[in-house]
Amino acid sequence: MEKCHHCEKEDKIKIGKKLKIFGSIFILFFLLSYLPFFSSLNEALISYLSLMWWAILLGLFIGGLIDYFVPEEFIFKYLGKKKKISIIYAVLTGFLMSACSHGILAISMQLYKKGASIPAVITFLLASPWANLPVTILLFGFFGWKALLFIFAAMLIAVITGFVFMLLEKFNLIEKSKEIIIKGNYKWENINNFNLKNSLKGVTKGSVDLANMVLWWILIGFLFAALISAYVPAHIFMNYFGPTFTGLLLTLAFATIIEVCSEGSAPIAFEIFNKVGSLGNPFVFLMAGVVTDYTEIGLIWSNIGKKTAIWLPIVTVPQVVLIGWLFNMFL
Repeated sequence: MEKCHHCEKEDKIKIGKKLKIFGSIFILFFLLSYLPFFSSLNEALISYLSLMWWAILLGLFIGGLIDYFVPEEFIFKYLGKKKKISIIYAVLTGFLMSACSHGILAISMQLYKKGASIPAVITFLLASPWANLPVTILLFGFFGWKALLFIFAAMLIAVITGFVFMLLEKFNLIEKSKEIIIKGNYKWENINNFNLKNSLKGVTKGSVDLANMVLWWILIGFLFAALISAYVPAHIFMNYFGPTFTGLLLTLAFATIIEVCSEGSAPIAFEIFNKVGSLGNPFVFLMAGVVTDYTEIGLIWSNIGKKTAIWLPIVTVPQVVLIGWLFNMFL
């Protein structure tokens, strides 16, 4: 019997063209940064790498595990239905994840690929970076009990945004979620019939396929963040981060252009807190780094749709600024 060449091609582990191009550009910049003139860039790149490499790899690995072991019907059952409970499941799932925003990007796109609804994916994205367990512990170290306010506010924004996106989808203002029909009871075949060799190959292929989707976007954001970190002095912005409405907007703008991993942003937020003495500005910095993250928006644009990407900051930014203003007024 002749082999199916199409099926054989589908099983191959192959690095995509975009990842090769942008990966090469990133490596070139990294090598050039070792020249004396670019020492600041080198320091920023190494600093970011030390903060984020584990989160990106962990995100791709978890995505590979999901792709190989988790049946599509299982994802659809909890995160794919167009019901309010899917939003709650997405928030809880995000809270339990142990990857920062850059790692969560990979996982969320895998969930979408497996059948999670668009509102659930957006909720998961918003809940994960600032409401997950490792960052919760980190924020407690910096802010004490006040960290609870950050966590609850982040989860509230995630839930509200998920419900808003359900309405947007209902009225055809964003792309339609994938429709997956569950035929009978789903089976955990790759777990029940576990084979180490097949599992390693399957997880690796899922991780590489996911890297082809998201890693080139992450590298773009990573490079821009390092350039800004190296050549835009932070104290220029710090002088204008007062506990006023204008200060909140400037904080929002700063967080938009400074793309930092969750764990890396927490110390910067604490430094802002020390400078301005209010919770609103650091909260806006923490949340805006997620809701206006150009890597995240670009990834949603290219993998889910431009309408969803455009609506993300429209829905979330007003919530972030409002809660930041309330924090400054009453805390």
